[in-house]
Amino acid sequence: MDFNLTQEQLQIREEIRRVCREFPDAYWREVDRKREYPESFVRKLTELGWLAAPIPEEYGGTGLGITEASIILEEINRSGGNATVCHAQMYTMGTLLKHGSEEQKKRYLPKIAAGELRLQAFGVTEPNAGSETTRIQTMAVRRGDRYVIHGQKIFISRVLQSDLMLLLARTTPYDELEDKTQGLSVFIVDLRGAEGKIEVKPLDLMINHHTNALFFDGLEVPVENLIGKEGMGFRYIIDGWNAERILVAAQAIGDGRWFTERAAKYAGERVVFGRPIGANQGIQFPIAQAYARIEAADLVRFQAATKFDRKERCGAEANMAKLLASEAAWEAANACLTTHGGYGFAVDYDVERKFRETRLLTIAPVSNNLVLAYLAQHVLGMPKSY
Repeated sequence: MDFNLTQEQLQIREEIRRVCREFPDAYWREVDRKREYPESFVRKLTELGWLAAPIPEEYGGTGLGITEASIILEEINRSGGNATVCHAQMYTMGTLLKHGSEEQKKRYLPKIAAGELRLQAFGVTEPNAGSETTRIQTMAVRRGDRYVIHGQKIFISRVLQSDLMLLLARTTPYDELEDKTQGLSVFIVDLRGAEGKIEVKPLDLMINHHTNALFFDGLEVPVENLIGKEGMGFRYIIDGWNAERILVAAQAIGDGRWFTERAAKYAGERVVFGRPIGANQGIQFPIAQAYARIEAADLVRFQAATKFDRKERCGAEANMAKLLASEAAWEAANACLTTHGGYGFAVDYDVERKFRETRLLTIAPVSNNLVLAYLAQHVLGMPKSY
């Protein structure tokens, strides 16, 4: 087993670092302060083709795997940025690539790869369903050559910064089905022509996440924008969940490395009582512990990504990577904040911003409790606990 990155992967890592140096801490600090979308950063990544990484070359992309995509997002977070602002374009591609028609791929993928269209929104979560996705109530009713959609979504990010959105809706009522995972369908929604049919209410959150509540009032979607077969949408989005978990794990690993590097540097420079605070085991041991756990999570991340790229089953590995990486990053965040003391709460040190951003990864896009429930039931064979 080779644990070394390929030359291409090492080059990707260095290229992303080079791009990120153009957007230093001060850039992200200001974007966060103003609650703005980092448009110039996302545009730069798009122009260089990095957000088209998972798109096959025949559709204008670079045809890279989830392994390379994860390296891109990891380096953004490790450099002090927040890859959440653009990660959806990586994992939503899976649903379209695997289950979309050839006509849909030809219509959308080249324009997404070229930056003419942006697909950064994924509409799944609803206020009354939460993590119980089969309980969503947004309905899409077919009328002739169109589906008419009514309902609402919550915590749907980057709608105002996207041209397209993948939307999960019920096409058969929940009570009419024995298998509740049936009757859900995925649609490509062109947001540019949806004015008056989608009400977007931005949500003010702890983090600068560009998240919204959505209300659908008679939104019409052409039949040709249905992905795959009607009623099979739940299966389609599950395919994208493994990619999502791997990419989120990579972001958490990037955060964890940022925290441990900053903490170790500060601990070596900050002198109190006549010596560096890092000379104290109470300071250095938590940093070292977090570092070790991040490195362990990284191995599981690459195991999951490798299996994904080989088209092997990787549900357990993808979920474990997300669990271990997000918890290791949160441990590193706490160690970094403690190391900095009062300065950790100062905006100019960036610790408090990254602290807020990495906390999200233990909860979204899937709660770590649900990851544990999945492992207990589907890997270890224990009874369902929820």
